Amino acid sequence: MDKVIKSDAEWRVQLSPEEFRVLRQAGTERPFTGEYVDTKTVGVYSCRACGAELFRSEAKFDSHCGWPSFFEPSDSDAVTLLEDDSLGMSRVEVRCARCDSHLGHVFHGEGYPTPTDDRYCINSVCLTHEPAE
Repeated sequence: MDKVIKSDAEWRVQLSPEEFRVLRQAGTERPFTGEYVDTKTVGVYSCRACGAELFRSEAKFDSHCGWPSFFEPSDSDAVTLLEDDSLGMSRVEVRCARCDSHLGHVFHGEGYPTPTDDRYCINSVCLTHEPAE
């Protein structure tokens, strides 16, 4: 996988202010406002910044948390996980492995009836969805 490396100025030209805030500054969109929260359409979810495939609809589930939730990435190498101790809590940040953009967080062991018991809580603004043909 070829890494995508751009300056903040280059990212600002490519991304909207909201996309830049979330993807490049590790922001979060408000719950229940994202484009893909309730999407059920079969297809592939890719990084809005670089286009790398991240998740598939088969791994998407209703967690009722306010953000799109997936129980696993489409490929284990698609994302990187980083310890995040900001905001006074311990979480695991999810980033795009190709361009290092912030996507959201992953939570383990919450008891969801999924094969992994993981919840990749991802901001819609970080994704594009390509419906299956």
